[in-house]
Amino acid sequence: MKRRTFVSGILLAATGAVAAGCSTGEGVDLDGDGDTGTTGGTEGATLRVAIGGEPDQLDPNKTSAYFAFQVLENVFDTLVQPDENLEMQPALAESWEVSEDQLTWTFTLRDGVTWHDGSPFTSADVVYTYRRIIDEELANAWRFSAVTDIGAPDERTVVITVSAPSPNLLSNLGGFKGLAIVQEANVTSGDIATKPIGTGPFSVSEYRSGEVIALTANPDYWGGAPEIGGVEFSFISEASTALAALRSGEIDWTDVVPPQQVAELEGDGELELGVTPSSDYWYLALNQAREPWSDVRVRQAIAYAIDRDAILQAVSYGTAEANQLAIPKDSVWFTEYSRYSLDLDTAQSLLSEAGFTGGTLDMLATSDYPETVTAAQIIASNLEPLGITVEIRQPDFSTWLDEQNSGNFDMLMMGWLGNIDPDDFYYSQHHSSGGSNAQGYANAEVDELLDAGRVETDKDVRKQTYADAATIIADECSYIYLYNPSVIQVWSPSLTGYTARADRAIRLAQVGLAD
Repeated sequence: MKRRTFVSGILLAATGAVAAGCSTGEGVDLDGDGDTGTTGGTEGATLRVAIGGEPDQLDPNKTSAYFAFQVLENVFDTLVQPDENLEMQPALAESWEVSEDQLTWTFTLRDGVTWHDGSPFTSADVVYTYRRIIDEELANAWRFSAVTDIGAPDERTVVITVSAPSPNLLSNLGGFKGLAIVQEANVTSGDIATKPIGTGPFSVSEYRSGEVIALTANPDYWGGAPEIGGVEFSFISEASTALAALRSGEIDWTDVVPPQQVAELEGDGELELGVTPSSDYWYLALNQAREPWSDVRVRQAIAYAIDRDAILQAVSYGTAEANQLAIPKDSVWFTEYSRYSLDLDTAQSLLSEAGFTGGTLDMLATSDYPETVTAAQIIASNLEPLGITVEIRQPDFSTWLDEQNSGNFDMLMMGWLGNIDPDDFYYSQHHSSGGSNAQGYANAEVDELLDAGRVETDKDVRKQTYADAATIIADECSYIYLYNPSVIQVWSPSLTGYTARADRAIRLAQVGLAD
């Protein structure tokens, strides 16, 4: 599978319609008589968390659902992990070295790390996990495209050999929990989907499908035992229900928050609101395999005709930030770009130059993401003066994916989540051989720049390389970028030490609950 599948899975999870790991109401007892080997936790209060839907499963290497990663962030570890600035820091690997030719990465693992069942964590677990992802062609196998060998010369050393310099290797290995290290016995037993055993700050102690996933603090966690005793994840898709539960004290944290309520919540002295710019982006893509969208002038005309401010207000109530490129301002990879101001005269001139006198545009939205439908309605109004009639389709997301993958659209809208390194998205979406290039964009200069960015180890040169590529991509409207959404979360003032993160990772190892 390609990057698109992972991102789409995250977006799909936001609808609340995900499959259960076991039948509704059937409990999975991980601490009682039916012992699965998990250890008990530390003393302390239980944090009650409400997320928008139930995970499809709890195998981090196989799931692509954001709801699953909200839970698994606290159960599993990666070799390295991003800090609050999305810079990679030690996790299961305490240090690493890169050879002079940039082709060999040697990771030294932490000493004394144990799995939740008490068995020792070793380099063999890392090799097993990465080989599993590669050999079974799991969702993130593409992240190992440059890897030629993975070895474990001893229990605390992992050596990864790459075919070319890979400056994005650390972000590939630690950017999110899809690359979490798993236990072979847990996988081969078939238990990992509902009874996962990790090395993280919490272990899964109970899973009642449709009701709750309970975590217990890991007293032997390598990063220090959590202050709280555990976490209970419940599944609430309705924002009004989640906020009512928070106000009544039934839960302590939720991210089921509609943007239109942010202004009201900002003035609520009884709740803590976290709104932070994310590394995600939403975009439009025109199908360049179809006329007249293959003409760059027609695509540019549409970019000039779209009222981004109106879309932004309608879908985010001012909580998102308009952006004509993918990368938000807070990122070290940000590039200034503002070519496409709302300008109907320029749009009409470009259409006339292209010989386009009007027609229909098949707009692929999805009912599972109301923001795409809302945006499509605004775009229909924007394009009407240009003689373009927008016909909006809004199938469910599964059908939307099929239509995108088969090229059955003129224009579509979607989002891309979890971005850290530019190679995570630019190559896949805009290289002529990219796996998520559904719009059919091809530019030899962009291909050359994206190929160079993958192997460039000088940070300043690499940044300029991606800035050059991004500018061409936007100039030629491979995508028409719209905005970067914000991460919106709300919690009880009794929750201490918590911060909303740009990558949406919900980290609870260091939080506390005041009396």
